[in-house]
Amino acid sequence: MEFGIRANLGQVLHQLLQVLLVGMTIGMMRNVVPALAETEFGVPRGSFMLLVAFVVAFGFVKGAMNFIAGRLAERIGRRRVLLIGWLVALPIPLLVYFAASWSWIVLATVLLGVNQGLTWSMTQTAKLDLTRADQRGLVIGLNEFSGYVGVAAAGVVTGYAASLLGPREGLLWFGAAVIGLATLLAWLAVAETLPWAQAEIKRHAAAATTALRPRCPECPTTGEVFALMSWRDRRLAALCQAGLVEKFVDALVWAFWPVYLHQQGVSLPGIGWIVGVYGFTWGGAQFFTGKLSDKVGRHLLNAWGMWVCGAGVALLPLGSGPAWWSASAAVAGLGMAMLYPNLSAAVADIAHPGWRASAIGIYRFWRDLGYGIGALGLGAAAALGGRIESAFWFVAIAMGLSGLVLYRWGDETHPRLKPAH
Repeated sequence: MEFGIRANLGQVLHQLLQVLLVGMTIGMMRNVVPALAETEFGVPRGSFMLLVAFVVAFGFVKGAMNFIAGRLAERIGRRRVLLIGWLVALPIPLLVYFAASWSWIVLATVLLGVNQGLTWSMTQTAKLDLTRADQRGLVIGLNEFSGYVGVAAAGVVTGYAASLLGPREGLLWFGAAVIGLATLLAWLAVAETLPWAQAEIKRHAAAATTALRPRCPECPTTGEVFALMSWRDRRLAALCQAGLVEKFVDALVWAFWPVYLHQQGVSLPGIGWIVGVYGFTWGGAQFFTGKLSDKVGRHLLNAWGMWVCGAGVALLPLGSGPAWWSASAAVAGLGMAMLYPNLSAAVADIAHPGWRASAIGIYRFWRDLGYGIGALGLGAAAALGGRIESAFWFVAIAMGLSGLVLYRWGDETHPRLKPAH
């Protein structure tokens, strides 16, 4: 059984197409829905906490599903979990189309959280199964590049579709096409990669290369892995808290950027392009930053990514005009590209292959819980400050402090740069 991108190129490409469609599924909910929350779905103007309710629901559900997906994948396989995730998504376009109130959008977003937690986790885990340790940064960079290009592209396309067909019809047809195609391809073209992970476990048992790994059984319980990830190992805890806080940015981009830009008089296609600059920069740059971490290491890229991303968030409300907003979005996207694939790669460096899917699932649990916690925080900040700009300052400060914690508690994890003693 061969490992590596080249040896498994066909399946790696299938998984990249899957994560592109996963990104498009969440992307269709990130432009039109929040921008038209007041006029189309009945959210009163200035109701910041009600507006963020759908992102809160998404974050808590997706975080829980990431946790479940990792353990489930080690029992029933990656492909089955992927298929379950797509079947759950099938009603989403219909719920948006027939939505009689904002509660329908919240319900659709709960299903979206289940879908994203199962499908995005599996595309990443499957590619890590197939590839070598020295390709982890590259493969996660490719995974997140494909996913967030999908997010950005969907934001742009749905902006135009909503203008041409109406918001409900545009989202219905776009969502049905994307989710239907993804389900069909997952059924017909995606292979099960659990045998590769099992082969790697046997190889690791023979090599006994565990210098970076904390003392933990090769088949730990869920509680043991959770404790290790969350507080027992300081490096893993630092990665998890950074993952949680960086999702404050994405919660802000999802819930408040479209609303803020809409209040400034930007059209739906215009909002799609400005928010798309963030997504395209994030997605495109990850193609390079993931591979870069395989050469120079993960730690400094992760810490500086937190600070650069926070700076981009702070810059956006300080100026006006499409050029300023797009440049600020690009800075935030670049910072996110520096940290996003490499936090996951650092977790994969440390985790044993026998519990790596669980470790990634728990990291992603904490990370995507950041959607819910961050949305509550930025909603409260906007409500207390009486203006939407207060949410931007809350997120920027949180990113700065979290980056400092990561810098102090974290460590370099790349196997070549942190060799066995």
